[in-house]
Amino acid sequence: MTSPTAQPGASAPDGTNGRPVDQIFAVPQQTTDFKFDSRTAGVFDDMVGRSVPFYHEIQRMTTELCADFAVPGTNLYDLGCATATSLVACEPVVHPDVRFVGIDNSQEMLDKARLKLDALPSTRQRDLVLGDLHDDLHITNASVTLLTLTLQFVRPLHRERVIQQIADGTNPQGCLILVEKLTEQDTMFNRLFIKYYYDMKRRHGYSDLEIAQKREALENVLIPYHLEENEALVKRCGFTKFLTWFRWYNFCGMIAVK
Repeated sequence: MTSPTAQPGASAPDGTNGRPVDQIFAVPQQTTDFKFDSRTAGVFDDMVGRSVPFYHEIQRMTTELCADFAVPGTNLYDLGCATATSLVACEPVVHPDVRFVGIDNSQEMLDKARLKLDALPSTRQRDLVLGDLHDDLHITNASVTLLTLTLQFVRPLHRERVIQQIADGTNPQGCLILVEKLTEQDTMFNRLFIKYYYDMKRRHGYSDLEIAQKREALENVLIPYHLEENEALVKRCGFTKFLTWFRWYNFCGMIAVK
């Protein structure tokens, strides 16, 4: 798809469904650290759909796991819920007596999330909370917690505390569903996987300029772990079972059960 020339941070309507297209890095600009601000919120659904391999399939698989682990009378948390794509996908398949709690540190994202949830009438209790994972979490009576491409944006100093507070608030047999970008210990594979990932972004319409500028913007913000580090972290905090349920080069879906 060819996009019209845009100013930094601008968006253009998609010709098929009217959804704003991500053009944040489409023209040369002085790059600063990536932020989940109003610019990002405005094009976020297009951004993740084109930037995350098999994003919609990951969401579908996540809803299956949620439907089996979510227990009536408990809470399902989506930490870093963004525009509520996961909660919207879970709405028709998760028992209506499961309360949804979405937490995000961007009010602009939560505003988009509220619009999407309000378009789906439901008797379910659905709460959206402005909160930062770098502060203390209040997780209680959880049967499911989602961290979909979120933990990688939490500063490493805080990650164990985040996972520990999730584990402490999770009921027995409850689960943590974690989707992360990974880094590999073997530099050869790491280099290859990054190359394949950028090739995918080109297939999805991103230019080399966009790829390079976004990579620079994310350099100090998105800090991936090795798969083994993620497994060790969740087990150290009290989850006893761990399994990968999705893998595409340097992207991985994981589940941990308490």
